[in-house]
Amino acid sequence: MPAVIDIQNVHRIYESAAGYTHALRGVTLQVERGEFLCIMGPSGSGKSTLMNLLGCLDTPTSGTYKLEGVDIATLDDDELAELRATRLGFVFQSFNLLPRATVLRNVILPLTYTDVPPAERRKRAVEALTAVGLPAEYFDHRSNELSGGQMQRVAIARALVNDPAVVLADEPTGNLDSATGLMVLKMFKKLSERGKTVVLITHDPEVADWADRTVHIRDGRLLTDEQERIVAAKRARGHT
Repeated sequence: MPAVIDIQNVHRIYESAAGYTHALRGVTLQVERGEFLCIMGPSGSGKSTLMNLLGCLDTPTSGTYKLEGVDIATLDDDELAELRATRLGFVFQSFNLLPRATVLRNVILPLTYTDVPPAERRKRAVEALTAVGLPAEYFDHRSNELSGGQMQRVAIARALVNDPAVVLADEPTGNLDSATGLMVLKMFKKLSERGKTVVLITHDPEVADWADRTVHIRDGRLLTDEQERIVAAKRARGHT
């Protein structure tokens, strides 16, 4: 069975009036089904560019990206949109919920781009919210009436409502207190144990410790195994 995510020698170059920016430089990465992977790197390292590629929000300048064995380069815009809607779930630091819409409406939203019947949409949304532990009494609340932890539960439920193969999380604990952040990380761990592939971006080593595997990116390149060991040794000694 192929890796869920298979990136081979990917480069991403952006052109602007100021010249060229080489954001990714020969990145190769495989992520297996049910793996909880963390991507760490400083600001400007290329981790957000890599996440955009994984989420099919951007395309490589060169190299290949296969998602569940499908070469992304062979898909047209409509097929990419369908892939994002059905095989990928997104969780963001800022939640990205519709503030005046109800919790239930926010979770149903991704299903409106599919052929799922309305009654089934509601059923799936309720199941997703129940799975993340949000009490039913909050389903009809507007999202701007919730706490940060509750909003992130809703965001995770929205990411899961289409039963995606991969959940992509960009600094999902960044706006949460430590106790709530711990709750969110436990949820991601359970998702991977249930067979979901989870890819999480963070700059926090304590968050990364929850992952099955951590890769470091710097200047658009993934560090080698030897460089990873050096980073781990420095962390153990209390250095960054």
